[in-house]
Amino acid sequence: MIRAQGLALRRGKQLLFSDADFSIHPGQRAGITGANGCGKSSFLSVLRGEVDVDAGDIQFPREWVLAHVAQEMPATSRSALEYAIDGDIELRRLQGLAALAEADGDGTRHASLIAELEAADAYTVEARAAQMLSGLGFAQSDLQRPLTDFSGGWRMRLNLAQALMCRSDLLLLDEPTNHLDLDAVVWLEQWLLRYSGTLLLISHDREFLDSVIAHILHFEQNKITLYTGNYSEFELQRAATLANQQAAHEKQQREIAHMESFVTRFKAKASKAKQAQSRVKALERMTVIAAAHVDSPFSFQFAEPTEIPERLLQLENAQLGYGETTILQRVSLDLRAGDRIGLIGPNGAGKSTLIKTLARDLLPQAGECLQHDKTKLGYFAQHQLEQLRLERSPLQHLQDAFPDQTEAEHRNHLGRFGFLGDRVFEPVAPFSGGEKARLVLAILVRHGPNLLLLDEPTNHLDLDMRHALSTALQAFEGAVVLISHDRHLLRVCCDKLLLVAQGRAVAYEEDLDAYAKWLLQERKNQVDTTAAQQNKPDRKELRREQAQARQKLQPLRNKVRQSERAIEKLQVELDRMESELANPDLYQGGRADDLQLLLKNQSKVREKLGIEEQLWLTAMEEIEAAENQ
Repeated sequence: MIRAQGLALRRGKQLLFSDADFSIHPGQRAGITGANGCGKSSFLSVLRGEVDVDAGDIQFPREWVLAHVAQEMPATSRSALEYAIDGDIELRRLQGLAALAEADGDGTRHASLIAELEAADAYTVEARAAQMLSGLGFAQSDLQRPLTDFSGGWRMRLNLAQALMCRSDLLLLDEPTNHLDLDAVVWLEQWLLRYSGTLLLISHDREFLDSVIAHILHFEQNKITLYTGNYSEFELQRAATLANQQAAHEKQQREIAHMESFVTRFKAKASKAKQAQSRVKALERMTVIAAAHVDSPFSFQFAEPTEIPERLLQLENAQLGYGETTILQRVSLDLRAGDRIGLIGPNGAGKSTLIKTLARDLLPQAGECLQHDKTKLGYFAQHQLEQLRLERSPLQHLQDAFPDQTEAEHRNHLGRFGFLGDRVFEPVAPFSGGEKARLVLAILVRHGPNLLLLDEPTNHLDLDMRHALSTALQAFEGAVVLISHDRHLLRVCCDKLLLVAQGRAVAYEEDLDAYAKWLLQERKNQVDTTAAQQNKPDRKELRREQAQARQKLQPLRNKVRQSERAIEKLQVELDRMESELANPDLYQGGRADDLQLLLKNQSKVREKLGIEEQLWLTAMEEIEAAENQ
């Protein structure tokens, strides 16, 4: 098990945690939570042996194989499939040893290693790796592409695949869902539930945590506390503790009153659709969630729109895509005041294409996109983080966008997003992904849009900031179109779902739980179809497989012939010795030493003969077993 005793760690002069004592037993799955900068990732670095603690000790069995997601990727032409397989370190080791044995002509060693490779499922590894990459969103055509072809987000998925391929005893994952869409999150969730080793997982996706983990390792106020239960159960325990503090309790009551107003607002819609019913349940839970976040540093609201037209934007029989490539056809969408629409669908089906068209980043290839002249768009996409001016501070960004407002107003606004004190004057360049996302949101919120288009807004945001965003979206009076892999955010902020799949965008009448089941079934159908196609008889392929089988057996056949030649020579030598022992002159006086030497040599030859006969028998049995498979 993992045992921490008196653990303490500093980063420079800052104390991250101290006096930490806890135990995580083999096979347990623990979620690691806490505010950004509290030491969660540094703790994983300690386990990887990359950072030394300042006090105390943490131990786990030396024989454990540890796997984690690499942050870098080599610049190589190695294919995506081979790179993923590289994660199975033991398999690659056996393959290397087998190649050396074959090159050295050591048939016995080679045959032994081939047996070990078979036990390690070497002959199914490509299929397993391909299935894993498919689950993480890679197309069949991607598998043989070189690593250099992939962008940053897809490279992180490849590094994740490599970590999952490892035969690990301890798996360390640091925000693995950040670069995944909802399809891949659902697949990863199912994979982790089957993982038999010990899992330590940093994540800000509450539904992902609830599904996967059974313990919470919470970092707070320089302490680490281990809780039993999933994330929702942890929130209940923490909320009960915080409610005992009067100041926190008063703030909690204000949060609960705010949430209850929205529960009342949406209960009237419960009979209209399953999404509305799911939304009411989610809102009712938010009274508890609010209690667990009463000490959050984030609390903001979207600026109230000056005007909200009844019909904000329309797509009429639109064809969407890039250049000459069409992604979606016959798309019709009428966005009205108060609409809350979540876009769902498989990876690459066109969700971002649709939202970019709504944002006017793309023009329809055909059809019409009509926008009311008083529609004011607020668009959040990951590429907007790259458009921040890295040399300028958060305060300067707000001053550039809103020159008529005072510095005090800007600083108060930034404080609601966690930019406090001198932090507002610091250049953006060294900011983390989460800090940059918060700054983009701070600017977006200030503009007072009446139509929000949000493409994965929660990437890099911690749980407190996600809660603040969901609360602000609840109070937002305009319309929302949202793409997110965070199912909790979709549940509490959207009462309509639009399924983007197979070239169309149509209303989805079920809820997110039904959609997750649909995704898993679709993936199973794809796997079954692929397996059926692969199992079709192909004479050319069959001849190739037979040739490969013969090639694999060749070292064993060589060993059989080698043993037969050795047995023949040893038998000739043994016959010669027996002829000499039959000579009466050997037993005459004065030849006792010759007799003893001959008997000793005869014993050695018989021993060698026995060894060669056993090698021959073993090789023949292996050939027979392989031929009967």
